[in-house]
Amino acid sequence: MERDPGTLEYRVGWRLFSLVGRTYEQRLFRQAQPLVQDLAVDLEETAHLCVLRDRQVLTLLSLSGHSYRAHDWEGQWVPAACTSSGRALLVDATPDELYVRFGPEPDLSPERPGSPVHTLPQLWSEIQAARRRGWAEEREEFEPGLVGVSAPVRDFRGRVIAAINVSGPADRLGSQMTNAGRATARAAWRLSTQLGWVPSRPGPTSTT
Repeated sequence: MERDPGTLEYRVGWRLFSLVGRTYEQRLFRQAQPLVQDLAVDLEETAHLCVLRDRQVLTLLSLSGHSYRAHDWEGQWVPAACTSSGRALLVDATPDELYVRFGPEPDLSPERPGSPVHTLPQLWSEIQAARRRGWAEEREEFEPGLVGVSAPVRDFRGRVIAAINVSGPADRLGSQMTNAGRATARAAWRLSTQLGWVPSRPGPTSTT
């Protein structure tokens, strides 16, 4: 607690808010684990829990469909612009917010000529497609031979705080992107509701 020097009234201090935030992150990680594991097993691929940090995506958790931790991805940073996880994490961003985050960059993916995203309008177009679809897709943009799908995770306020991602070889997952996207969106929806989010419409189903 803190005491206002002018009114002498007590109020909640910033330290409490900091502790609450730390506890909330632990709850996200704890509740995500079984859902991410089930998703990986169901799809027989590798599933991840990711968060956005500035222009980069950080992988917090990586689980394989073969019931072991895929440690190679945990703690790794990847560019937000050319990954499905980045686009899922930015799904609520406005064009102005994208400009503030990325600035007047001449090329958002200079090391990846095969990516369809090199400018802010192109990134905005991909985000809009992800919003309509319910999940983001990426086909061999970040790494040759690798494809992925991602869906946003929301907190009790409805804000996107994380993303669930599934990635795998293009020759195996490439033809199953729609099914994998739907499954990932369902997992993200379940995790969001467990975190207190109250959606305005029913969640994604297994058939559409």
